[in-house]
Amino acid sequence: MSASIHADTLTSGKHWSFVLRRHTRLRLTDIDGGANVGMLFYNPQNLTERYNAPDTLKCQHTFRLTAGHCLYSDMGRIFCSIVTDTHGWHDTVCGSATKTIVAAKWGEATYQTHRNERHQNGLDSFLVEAAKYGMKRRDLAANVNWFSKIAVNETGRIAFDAAAAKAGAMVELRFEMDTLVLFHSCPHPLDPSPTYPKKSIGFEVFEGPAADQTDACRLSAPENGRGYENNRIFHACGCH
Repeated sequence: MSASIHADTLTSGKHWSFVLRRHTRLRLTDIDGGANVGMLFYNPQNLTERYNAPDTLKCQHTFRLTAGHCLYSDMGRIFCSIVTDTHGWHDTVCGSATKTIVAAKWGEATYQTHRNERHQNGLDSFLVEAAKYGMKRRDLAANVNWFSKIAVNETGRIAFDAAAAKAGAMVELRFEMDTLVLFHSCPHPLDPSPTYPKKSIGFEVFEGPAADQTDACRLSAPENGRGYENNRIFHACGCH
C-alpha cells in the first residue's frame, strides 16, 4: 500500500466530506462492529452528476454491494470500485434515517441538551455537508450504507441483519474519477438496537494503482467494461 495521505476516526453521529482524486483509495473500517457509514458521490465539476443506486444494482445483477462491484453515476460513469471487502454485504436501497425515525426509535437528544452526545440522523447530516457545496435537499439521492446488511425473505420483506456486524471489518474503494464524497456515521434506519448506536469508524486515504485491463472490478460484469470506457472517454476529452 502507498503512503497514507490522511487518516482519522469519525465517532458516532458525525459527518464529513471531501473531494477524492482519480486513482485515490479510501479505506473504511468498522472499529467497534455494528457501525453504519452513509455515503453519497458527486462529480465536483458538475454536481448534477451524482450516484445512481438503481443503475449500480441492475447493471451488475445484484441487491448488495461487495468486492468487485462498481458504483455508477447517473451519466453511466464509474465513481469508484470496491477493490477489497471483509464485511461482504453493504446496503444501497434503504436510504438514511430522518429526525423523526431517530426520535421514534431512540428518543430526542438535541445538541442543546446533550451536546456531542446528541442523536444525529443521516438525512440532516447529508444536508449539512451538501450545503457546503451549494446543494439542497433536492440534490440528495439514494445513498450507500457501508457495513449494513439487509436480508430479504421469500416474500420480499427486508430486515436488518445485526448478526453480520464484525469489529474490524474493512472496505476499500478505488476512485475512477474525481469525486465529491459526503459521508456520515449515523445509524441505519432499520437498526434494531434498543439504544442509539454509538459506533466509530476509521477512514484512511492513500494513493494506489489504476485499474488495468485485467482488473476484477472491470471484468465482474459486462456493463462495468462499458462504464470504464465511458470514464476513459470522459478523461480523454478533457471533460474533467
